[in-house]
Amino acid sequence: MNKYQLYRLISKNANLKEMRHPMLDKNRFMKFLIAFMWLYYAAILLFMGVVMAMGMRHSYNGVAAFHVFDGGLLFVLMIDFWMRFALQETPAQNVQPYSLLPIRRSFLMNVYLTRSGFAWGNLYWGFMLVPFGLIAIAVPLGWGAFFGWLLGWWLLLVANGFAYLFCRALILKHLAWTLLPMAIHGALLAIVMVPDKNPLDMPCTILMYDFLKWELLPFLCAGALIAFLYWANYRLQMGMVYDEVGKKEEKEIKHATQFNFLNRYGKLGEYLKLEVKQRMRNKTVRMSFFVGIGFMVTFSLIMYFSDVYDNNFMRSFICLYNYIILGMMTLVTIMCYEGNYIDGLMSRRESILQLLTAKYYFNVLLLFIPPIILLPLMVIGKMSVWMNIGYFFFTAGVVYPLLFQMAVYNSNTLPMNTKITSKQGNTTQQVVSTVILFLPLGLEKGATALFGEPWGYVLLALLGIAGIVSHQYWLRNVYQRFMARRYKNMEGFRASRN
Repeated sequence: MNKYQLYRLISKNANLKEMRHPMLDKNRFMKFLIAFMWLYYAAILLFMGVVMAMGMRHSYNGVAAFHVFDGGLLFVLMIDFWMRFALQETPAQNVQPYSLLPIRRSFLMNVYLTRSGFAWGNLYWGFMLVPFGLIAIAVPLGWGAFFGWLLGWWLLLVANGFAYLFCRALILKHLAWTLLPMAIHGALLAIVMVPDKNPLDMPCTILMYDFLKWELLPFLCAGALIAFLYWANYRLQMGMVYDEVGKKEEKEIKHATQFNFLNRYGKLGEYLKLEVKQRMRNKTVRMSFFVGIGFMVTFSLIMYFSDVYDNNFMRSFICLYNYIILGMMTLVTIMCYEGNYIDGLMSRRESILQLLTAKYYFNVLLLFIPPIILLPLMVIGKMSVWMNIGYFFFTAGVVYPLLFQMAVYNSNTLPMNTKITSKQGNTTQQVVSTVILFLPLGLEKGATALFGEPWGYVLLALLGIAGIVSHQYWLRNVYQRFMARRYKNMEGFRASRN
């Protein structure tokens, strides 16, 4: 088999990987949900492209609409960068399944880096760019200018994708590297938003106008930037894969905390200890926990020290995000970490029910962290106390029961200590996370529109209290459905175990 045939085979396997996932194969609703969300956001981008092209045409003293749009180049690239965290893996995470085969890792890395550059996700912004360009560029300037402009945008999105891959690999290695993209984007936002006049507006406009005129220099610079980021990703991720795959032993734990105060709760206390120790001892789970805390603190500080998010939607979004992020990062993959030792859990009667109960109690206890972080915002009046009460109970009694349903369908084991070469969840789990993030906002806005601000939050709290009071019933329902599928799930856990 030559390299071209091997490349086609690896590409075929990568395309079939998500389609053949057990959750998608056995759950038609999830297929429909993924397709619906894909089309929904595509429709939003399409609408934005048309509306901006029409609205910017005569709104800026004769300045061309595409000049105004190109001035916001940095904002589009920043949004694209952070959205990739929920949707895109690093190439190093795809190399491990082939590590025992007689295939050079360098070839595998080149395959996945090339696929990342030509991924369809880099074209998703085309749903906004194409209609905007057709109206604002193709009509007055012709098709040549339109295609040059589109090609320039695509090259910048590819470079942005490789920049994301580089930062994501560093973050998987150590959480402190999260400060790198935050510092760069924070500095850019300060340069753009602090002065009365944006000093980066004109350079961005000139760059995209040169793409539009098919000037050679910007295309060469974009190609050189992509080549440099490709090389940097290759060097970084190859080194990290060798370090992790070749690791032979873990560092011994010098001191083990016993948590003896939980012994009074019997087996439930033992599973509560397990939840705590997972976040203390296991790299992947610990990193997810600290990432969640970091995002909570970051959004709260931005809202405290600036007026960027001083609107009703962003206040609701940040409040909801703070309450659901810690639970969402672990419960959407519920039972996936336990897949590493599922055989031991299944050896005792109703141990899964006690595990699910312990998980629920532990995640409810974590809900007392967001009010502490959001307290300064409540003190200065930027965050409503009623909003916090509503989302506290709604998360515990409505959002968590929905996330616990994933325990019935999750059947892929996630490694607890491997961070670089492991896959962190799948597309279905990411779509569920997105739905859980935005569905409560629609309910909250509808409730407050119908009943007024305090009573809308009271309704959310009452719905949550009903779920909390009935937690033993729906937890047992989840347990019974899990046991009905236990052999299928255990087969999936064993097949996907490292």
